[in-house]
Amino acid sequence: MTLHALDARDVAVFETFAVPRYLTRFGMLAVELLIPCDGAVLANVGCRTGFPDQILGRYLPGVSVLGFDPSEAALELARTKAALIRDAVFEYRAGDIPLPVEGAAFSHALALHPRLDASGHETLMRELHRLLLPGGQAVFAMPLRGSFQEIIDLLREYALKADAAELTKALESSAAARPTLETLSEELEAIGFDDVDVEVRPTTLTFRSGRDFFEDPVSRLMVVPDVEASLGLGPLDEPMKYVREAIDRYWSEADFELTVNVGCASARRY
Repeated sequence: MTLHALDARDVAVFETFAVPRYLTRFGMLAVELLIPCDGAVLANVGCRTGFPDQILGRYLPGVSVLGFDPSEAALELARTKAALIRDAVFEYRAGDIPLPVEGAAFSHALALHPRLDASGHETLMRELHRLLLPGGQAVFAMPLRGSFQEIIDLLREYALKADAAELTKALESSAAARPTLETLSEELEAIGFDDVDVEVRPTTLTFRSGRDFFEDPVSRLMVVPDVEASLGLGPLDEPMKYVREAIDRYWSEADFELTVNVGCASARRY
């Protein structure tokens, strides 16, 4: 599996809390980069609960959207929301990469903050390229290098104190693998995309304490899983326990602010 599937019990929480507080930052940048065209047909790859489908009609009037996600529970919520939208046509299918659809069939392909390891990252970009018609546009939004740096620094501190060589090595590899504006452009061009443009908007997320960070749906469903997936070591129970205690220790008299470099690439297939 390349795309992560939301657990059925997390779908409503994700839609209610993670989308407006966090995912919207990526979604709004992505839709601003969409190039309008007549008869637009858009593949939303890893669409989860259907965001940003409800606003796509403003940027691509009359668009037909085909959303793919491995979570049937998330798709059911996406279908319920889409039934109330009148300026676009929606269809949702369960699927993972490679998607169960013919290539060269879409004017646009969108991927919004998928949870991926390093190999899944390249696989997804190649799939976006496969989906597009000649002249089609891919829009790919994700956290760029420097995101979640405060958590990475605390994990590095834990690894040093615990003499966790495997974690230290994974942290270094992950830091190098997370794309920058320049490397994301180079990766897309190497796959065969042209007219690549990458934008980045630095932002922060604020938490009151270590407990607040780990119990917040944004952290639980997006940030922590993203960090763990990028390291490739599975759940990091003990290291994350250290992170929680360290946040309370170092930020005892101030809010904990987490850096997020919101990045989005626009690229064309010719």
